[in-house]
Amino acid sequence: MALTFDDLLHRARSLVRDGRRAILGIAGGPGAGKSTLAERLVRELNGTGEPWVAHVPMDGFHLADAELDRLGRRDRKGAPDTFDAAGYAALLRRLREEAYDDVVYAPGFERVLEQPVAGAIPVPPTARLVVTEGNYLLLDTGAWARVGPQLDEVWFCALDERERVRRLVARHEEFGKSHEEAVAWVLRTDQRNAGLVAATRDRADLVVPPSALPRAEAGA
Repeated sequence: MALTFDDLLHRARSLVRDGRRAILGIAGGPGAGKSTLAERLVRELNGTGEPWVAHVPMDGFHLADAELDRLGRRDRKGAPDTFDAAGYAALLRRLREEAYDDVVYAPGFERVLEQPVAGAIPVPPTARLVVTEGNYLLLDTGAWARVGPQLDEVWFCALDERERVRRLVARHEEFGKSHEEAVAWVLRTDQRNAGLVAATRDRADLVVPPSALPRAEAGA
């Protein structure tokens, strides 16, 4: 029987056991629909009651453009070494281990500015499930290797490759690039990163097929 979105809801809900906080990771290449899936999971699981599921994207740990300029990595923005991987792993550890009587603030990412924003995402004490998503959750090199041990499960979004690239180009256009600039960036930078991510697919606990992914005009 084909996996459905309802199956994903049930599986995510079942991660919370014994009153402890669980962390679900959603991985996949650029444009694969990670944010769309995470946002819908959070919305459906929370329903209309008191929120008990929080969404903490990896994108808040992008290095700022000024730092990328200093490091000479601005033209590779989005590659593994253009994130604060150690900081991301430390936040996940804090979310897992800290007493649940204080709000934990996580950084967000402003797509219009293409810059991280500190303290933008509150994770309330009522959150018993944290959904985090990003390209490199399954990477096992450098500080990225500290991420996996903090996650109860990691799902991999396996969107059709042509559709993933189409969504990715559309997203770059939505946030200001011309069609030609968007295609050039995807081919030069995003596709290189997508190859790294694709190689981590076999480490996932679950591969989510296109049929179970929410529809969206632009993926994440």
